[in-house]
Amino acid sequence: MSCIAIDSHCHLPLLLEQTGMDINEVMANAEAANVAHMLCVSVDLETLQPILDLAESHANVSASIGVHPNTKTDNEPDVDTLCRIAAHDKVVAIGETGLDYFRSEGDLEWQRERFRVHIRAAIKTGKPLIIHCRDAKQDILTVMREEGADRIGGVMHCFVDDWETAEGAMELGFYISFSGIVTFKNAQELKDVAKRVPMDRMLIETDSPYLAPMPHRGKPNQPAFVRHVGEHIAELRGISVEEVMASTTENFYKLFPLAARAAV
Repeated sequence: MSCIAIDSHCHLPLLLEQTGMDINEVMANAEAANVAHMLCVSVDLETLQPILDLAESHANVSASIGVHPNTKTDNEPDVDTLCRIAAHDKVVAIGETGLDYFRSEGDLEWQRERFRVHIRAAIKTGKPLIIHCRDAKQDILTVMREEGADRIGGVMHCFVDDWETAEGAMELGFYISFSGIVTFKNAQELKDVAKRVPMDRMLIETDSPYLAPMPHRGKPNQPAFVRHVGEHIAELRGISVEEVMASTTENFYKLFPLAARAAV
């Protein structure tokens, strides 16, 4: 196992909370799997501090700042607040943000406005976006175009949409990140997208503790399992695992240059 891997999206505090695992165990498992870096992603401001603590205490962990589109909060983020927190030297991205129409009902203009605030903060800070999209593929590209998200770029995390959506995002300078979902037998359309996305626009992730890839499906996910995502993509494309890992690692540090200081 000579090639390193990067987990470009995980939620370590949630993993520890839901499983009772110790952070040292998580890190040891990641090291054994040759996972060189983990981007620990924020979903709200209330639980941000544990993420920053982990990033400060582990050179191979970076952080993001953002409020998930499904989060109900009395602490609605504004551009200035996001920018202030993003000044932390271990914060490499804004998000996760985006649109999720699957779990929300009614007038969702508040969700679109929150997304716009994050895009504006990303442009102002110069830190790329981590975008979540579920059942909102048309609106998400519309808002990205209207707000000039191509000025900063970022990643469509845990991508589950069609080729047209991937193509539209890449035209705006975004990377496409695949999670354990791509290993599921019933994810044929997503597998087809994974075959077509150029290797220089691809990332891999766990979204830990969710969406564990085969052969761990149904279990709590962890950064060590990101290798299974890369291995499956290599199989789909008929290329070596080393090529997938090398490309996705290079892409990660290109998109998140502040994380490169901890590169192995």
